[in-house]
Amino acid sequence: MERWVVTAKRADFQAIGKRFRIDPVTARIIRNRDVTGQEAIEQYLHGGLEDLYDPWLMKDMKKSVDRILLAVKEKKKIRIIGDYDIDGVMSTYILLTGLSRIGAVVDTYIPDRVQDGYGMHEHLVRRAFEDHIDVIVTCDNGIAAYKEISLAKELGMQVLVTDHHNIPYEEGEDGSRVSILPPADAVVNPKQEDCCYPFQELCGAAVAYKLVTALYQKCGIDHTEHEKMLELVAIATVGDVMDLLGENRILVKEGLKRLQNPVNPGIRALVEATGLSDKEINAYHIGFVLGPCINASGRLDTAQRSLALLKASDRMEAARLAGDLVAMNESRKAMTADGVEQAVNVLETSGLQNDRVLVVYLPNCHESLAGIIAGRIRERYYKPVFVLTKGEKGVKGSGRSIEAYSMYDELTKCKELLTQFGGHPMAAGLSMPEEHVEAFRRKINEVCTLTQQELIPKVTIDVPVPLAYVKPSLVQELQMLEPFGKGNPRPLFAQKNVQILSPRVVGKNRNVVQMKVMDETGMVWSAVYFGDGDIFCKFVKKKEIISIVYYPQIHVWQGVESLRITIQNYQ
Repeated sequence: MERWVVTAKRADFQAIGKRFRIDPVTARIIRNRDVTGQEAIEQYLHGGLEDLYDPWLMKDMKKSVDRILLAVKEKKKIRIIGDYDIDGVMSTYILLTGLSRIGAVVDTYIPDRVQDGYGMHEHLVRRAFEDHIDVIVTCDNGIAAYKEISLAKELGMQVLVTDHHNIPYEEGEDGSRVSILPPADAVVNPKQEDCCYPFQELCGAAVAYKLVTALYQKCGIDHTEHEKMLELVAIATVGDVMDLLGENRILVKEGLKRLQNPVNPGIRALVEATGLSDKEINAYHIGFVLGPCINASGRLDTAQRSLALLKASDRMEAARLAGDLVAMNESRKAMTADGVEQAVNVLETSGLQNDRVLVVYLPNCHESLAGIIAGRIRERYYKPVFVLTKGEKGVKGSGRSIEAYSMYDELTKCKELLTQFGGHPMAAGLSMPEEHVEAFRRKINEVCTLTQQELIPKVTIDVPVPLAYVKPSLVQELQMLEPFGKGNPRPLFAQKNVQILSPRVVGKNRNVVQMKVMDETGMVWSAVYFGDGDIFCKFVKKKEIISIVYYPQIHVWQGVESLRITIQNYQ
């Protein structure tokens, strides 16, 4: 069952359309994305690099730049500690490139998912000390490493944190929250309460990019050099599932322009290895083709492989590394399918599928797949999901959430059961002793406030638009709203009383239906549905007239363009 909801935000759509020379339907979609005011609409439609915010507005940016430049001058050894996911790898490479360019003595360490775990751990701090490191710079982690950074300071090292994760806090009896910042020499994170930066939702790589931008400005290095990194920032922003609004939208839009002909030899090799060379790369290709390959090495082997791809300057070496990542991702897909099947079996045979928050313990599952499996289970049941696996030291897990449930906040209510946790409202990582698994499942459900209404999947419709209204000119205009993704979804229209004509299931997995659709006027359009083709055809055979949620596209086949609608939901 689904709830179909039409977004009903108000504005003078005719006036907006006239002012910006766009269709009132397009104006309404922009309002639905909470973009209001002439300046914001102008930036949404036409924003470019000149609209990016000044990196110096970030709290501790000047302090970080000054300390890095002093370390370079004194030839102190700097170590970048990153993370093993796509955002962490991109962040690490961006900082490595930037610091190397200004003459730093710098190396990197990306923690091993299994051996080290996420972020800074005490043994990594001690290893840095043994290696005579003077300055640790974190990226995509560090904001929650209070104890580890305290140790680094005791050992005489400087620590500069660049991160984008939520600031840890303690909640008082009155419900007030007190932020807990690590005792670093500088913390660059736009989510700090007293940070003046206008946009909080940057990914870790974008924060690292801002630091490199400031360093290059201070050193008089031309802006074209740091702009070469925008393709990497775009990959990280989409890959880390950040909202594609505000500054993120500009970063991804500009990065996608550069991805059509990548500067980085490793990324160019990966584009070729995934068969995207002759395609116009968009956010979908990052999220579902390139990104999973980059993530695969950190899941099944070591993220050093992906970092090596980015560092590769030899074309043959880049091609070999890209091929390895593609093959690794294929293995990951097979292992994921097996893990999803196991998780569904555990839930269905135990009755746990009735919990409002699903906690699945798969002790034999590879811990790196927990997040992906959690996402698939969330899609199946539309509930928050935690998938737990057995690690070398206790239990590790990942969570994926639904719109109405903030994972990080709910984990805070159970922190006495956890060894470590962190993340966002929509995703989180956690660890705990194995004996706490059942207690965690009970507690996370006891404190859950989700209503039955919130557990029904919601389909948000932008505008009820008759099929007859859709013209190629409108579809081309809608392309101005790209890139689409989280926070800036593809516009969805709805139409009642549609008749399905000649549906035909195609594809080896029977997951594509080609058809014609006819509205009440008798006009006919080409249409396609992606999903379980047999269930769709069985449904439309029983119901002569249905309602559809759809989006229109210009379909190109053998060089010929035609208007086609894609049916996303039906009832």
